[in-house]
Amino acid sequence: MDIFDKIKNNKGPLGQYQKSAHGYFMFPKLEGEIGPRMKFRGKEVLNWSLNNYLGLANHPEVRKADAQGAIDFGMGAPMGARMMSGQTKYHEELEHQLAEFEKKEDAYLVNFGYQGMISIIDTLLNRHDVVVYDSEAHACIIDGLRLHMGKRFVFPHNDMVRFERELEKATKLAEEQKGGVLVITEGVFGMSGDLGKLDEIVKFKQKYNFRILIDDAHGFGTMGENGRGVSEHFNVMDDIDLYFGTFAKSMAGIGGFIAGPEMVIDYLRYNMRSQIYAKSLPMPMVIGALKRLELIKTQPEIREKLWTIVHAVQNGLRAKGFNLGNTQSPVTPVFLSGSVPEGTNIILDLRENYNIFCSIVVYPVVPKDVIMLRIIPTAAHTLQDVEYTINAFSEVQEKLKAGKYQGDHVVMAN
Repeated sequence: MDIFDKIKNNKGPLGQYQKSAHGYFMFPKLEGEIGPRMKFRGKEVLNWSLNNYLGLANHPEVRKADAQGAIDFGMGAPMGARMMSGQTKYHEELEHQLAEFEKKEDAYLVNFGYQGMISIIDTLLNRHDVVVYDSEAHACIIDGLRLHMGKRFVFPHNDMVRFERELEKATKLAEEQKGGVLVITEGVFGMSGDLGKLDEIVKFKQKYNFRILIDDAHGFGTMGENGRGVSEHFNVMDDIDLYFGTFAKSMAGIGGFIAGPEMVIDYLRYNMRSQIYAKSLPMPMVIGALKRLELIKTQPEIREKLWTIVHAVQNGLRAKGFNLGNTQSPVTPVFLSGSVPEGTNIILDLRENYNIFCSIVVYPVVPKDVIMLRIIPTAAHTLQDVEYTINAFSEVQEKLKAGKYQGDHVVMAN
């Protein structure tokens, strides 16, 4: 069979909806300045779908730093991979500051969060090593584990009884193979908003010999007293062996980092193929990241504003009877009971009649009778935005109960 024929006959789980969903439900174009109010299909919408947690994307100091970085260095600098010709004092300074912020010995930059996590797993492990990981781990973790040639054990999400059971099996197998055990989980789970049970997981170190790697993409900059993440939130920073954060969420940028013991970070620095053979992170992004990190460290009021909005949204929705699951972070899932067609009609109604833009998650990501609307509060939102949205969601909930969104055929808006 021609490989293209296979693609023609099977467009994939999302690709099968391309004709009906492209440009509206998938690949929508949001235009204008990044913020709570943007343009969608020519009209202004209240946007709850950006991971710009701290509102730094359009912070004047950030914009100035980004622009100055481009003026001083251009987007092309530095040329080449860091190991060959792309190393600069600015890259080193950012790594030093990130390590210091996370109270680790060293840190190493990666160009993209998704690619970074895949590469870290691939580089750290050999076929004798065994992995234990949470069932709701992000796709980048799953893809990293696909490259791992050794055994892996999965435990149901945040189930500590099953975690220990899988850890026992992993420990026994690792001893037989003369390998090690790596536990991988997340700080904030990006869909549900709940936290990995880091405080409970690290207690098992007293009984078992393992290292722990956490992906804290949504927790870095938002969680903990100083924004150091979920490990700070649980007061277990010293017990987390490897801390992975990205710039794509609270720092509203591109890139990420891994922080941990100097020996391990040096090993990654000299062995991560995705970085050895990739162009260095462009200078404007590094200069901009330095400014963003400075603001996270010196302006806690930004994070406090975020949490004012988070509490207002979540408390207000719960007061109206909405089910938000077990979120303990800014990620705000709103669970409704209904079918996929009802879910798509809800989104149409929200976008066309209420001018509210948020994400929707339906089967197979969630059970068939569940609709999840995902809201991302930011420090740039206002309490008026919150009040309007809660009222709109309440009206939508009543329409859903009354059966007004039923029907198998969704008519796209013009």
